[in-house]
This record gives sequence, structure tokens and C-alpha cells, in this order.
Amino acid sequence: SCTEYITQNHYITRALSAEEATFPIAYVMTVHKEFETFERLFRAVYMPQNIYCVHVDAKAPAPFQQAARLLVGCFPNAFLASRAERVVYGGISRLRADLHCMRDLLGSAVPWRYLINTCGQDFPLKTNREIVRMLKSFGGKNITPGVLQPPHIAPRTKYVHREQLYSLFSFMLRTLVRKAPPPHNLTIYFGSAYVAVTRPFVEFVLQDQRAIDLLAWSEDTYSPDEHFWVTLNRIPG
Repeated sequence: SCTEYITQNHYITRALSAEEATFPIAYVMTVHKEFETFERLFRAVYMPQNIYCVHVDAKAPAPFQQAARLLVGCFPNAFLASRAERVVYGGISRLRADLHCMRDLLGSAVPWRYLINTCGQDFPLKTNREIVRMLKSFGGKNITPGVLQPPHIAPRTKYVHREQLYSLFSFMLRTLVRKAPPPHNLTIYFGSAYVAVTRPFVEFVLQDQRAIDLLAWSEDTYSPDEHFWVTLNRIPG
């Protein structure tokens, strides 16, 4: 049963401090393999005041999908993404997986302040309390490390790339077709696909026309999650 599972695996079932209780964090977890590794990550970051959206790759084996469903079903503050992508490494589907969870998390009743996205092979180096204090110290800023696109990265957004999805494998195909320049005269930055961002930023990403247009423009780029967050966070104002 869930009760036995939570007890035997020593899950934390109450907030460990008032400071943490009043600073819930939203987590996006995109997973596709090695359930035990994901389970270890989930247990390590689980806190009852936080909220967790798990996106399981629609291509993942049925036993993995079932195990993930059973796991999140044991926790009232964890759920599977309402839409599942067939994720192609380096493709727009990987970014969409994050966005589906972000939309779901905005709709949850938990008043989270920051959102952190992870993959199934991540593991935290800090406690929840340390993470809360670190996020508080940022004073409402987003953590999207990045730089102006280096020359060797530029082809990722200069040429059209297409997701190639087959039954046994998938990959990104680079074409010789040049892309139009980015919308709204945006300067494209390059950085981490993994970020810590505020709730207002997530709302901006999902609702602002510049973000919507950048997403559409990014659909045929390579690894758009490595330019999407960092570019939007560097829009002035």
C-alpha cells in the first residue's frame, strides 16, 4: 500500500520548518528510463508542501509508465503531466514536456514561488531548506545561466532541424534550409536547459506574445530548451 511504501522508504511527511512550509517549490521532472534512479531523485526532493509534475516520455516502456503512475499516485502533491510528448532528444518535444508541466503547475492550488526543472538522472546536492534559502537570496530573479550564442552553436538556430521519430530510435535531422530571423528582433542566447524560475516568469512564458512567438520559431531548431529560457529571461524590462 501507499502508506507502507511511504513509511518503509522514510519519506518526509511534514514540513521540517516554518520557513520551508511558507516557501513551496514547484518541480518539473521529465523522465523516460531507469525508474529506480528517478524514484531516488523523487524521494530526495520530496516535501509535502512542494508540488511535483512528472512528465513521462510517451515512448517509455509500459512498465516504466505504470511504475511512475503508481509512485505519484501515492502523493496528493504529485501528478503526471496532463499531456505526454514522444520526446526526441534535442527536439521541440523536450521543451514542450516542460511547458505542459508548467501549465499544469500554474493550475494547481499550491502557491509555489519558484519552479525548478529536472530530468530523471538528476540528484540534489542541497537540502530543501538550503534550496529555499538560496532561492530567497535571489530576490525574485530567475536563474537561467547563459551567454550570447557562440559561433559553433549558431547553426542550431540558423538552419531548420526536424524531429525524426521511428519505432526503435529517434534523432534530429539538420537540413540546409535557413531559418528566418527570430521574432520581435530577439537576441538569441545559449545556456542551460535546467533553470530555477519565478511564478511570474512561468506566466510570462505561457502568456506573453513574445514567448509564444519564440516558441513557434523554435519548433524547428536544435535543442530549443537551451536557448528558450535564457533568451526570454534576457528580454529587457
